[in-house]
Amino acid sequence: MRINPIVEKLKSGQEVTFKPRGNSMVPLIYSGQEVTLEPLTDQHVLKEKMIVYVQVAGNVYLHLISAIEGTRYQISNNRGRANGWVGRDRIYGVLKT
Repeated sequence: MRINPIVEKLKSGQEVTFKPRGNSMVPLIYSGQEVTLEPLTDQHVLKEKMIVYVQVAGNVYLHLISAIEGTRYQISNNRGRANGWVGRDRIYGVLKT
């Protein structure tokens, strides 16, 4: 499996700035817009509508938490498409505001 450099930096505790591509998060994030992620820590309280850097079924996305059930988080784009459910261990970073 290919190593994702953004995931590796977040897992090592580093902030990451990059320009995601795609239109699934418009108008919250536009293709090529510079964003900064901070690593997920125990201090973060995950909530619906938070933008997170997450792995769902082998793919890594910068998407929204659209629902929470106990310790599971549903990940969706900003166009209403759900990607799936993940545990906190698959969420690597949160959009820095």
